[in-house]
Amino acid sequence: MATAGERRGRLLGELAVVSRRYMASYALFNQALADHVGLHPTDVQCVNLLSLEDGPVTTGRIAEMTGLTTGSATRLVDRLEKAGYVVRERDVVDRRRVLVATVPEKIAEFGRMWDRLGAGWYGLFDGLDDDEVALIIGHMRRTVALSAEQVARLRSGDLQDASDEAS
Repeated sequence: MATAGERRGRLLGELAVVSRRYMASYALFNQALADHVGLHPTDVQCVNLLSLEDGPVTTGRIAEMTGLTTGSATRLVDRLEKAGYVVRERDVVDRRRVLVATVPEKIAEFGRMWDRLGAGWYGLFDGLDDDEVALIIGHMRRTVALSAEQVARLRSGDLQDASDEAS
């Protein structure tokens, strides 16, 4: 009979493999979605993130949300504007600031496509009770936070392990 430590080790090993497959499947899905709408995968995720914002944002905010440099974020906005997903508008409070606003019709079109695809995703949770769904939500929130930290580490070139720092 396996000890608790051995079982935990096997589960963590399986989690590592499943996590890699999960991330790859999502990246491939995102690529297929981007191909379908004629955008770059990063652009699709930016449209997704912009649709979650309360209103227009600056290009600097887009850089923060995506982890891109401000120059790359500006080029991303150029592509989204050309594709009709966003428009640039002057801030009514500070006319020197330019804000990026989503185009409601394009966001609605994007939303309708997601609704057609989303039914299958939500069906994955049909057999789960509320506590299990809450557990998944908590995991996803922690994953989002950790991903942001890891993106910052990658961009800064800081790939040293904590154990490396001790030596």
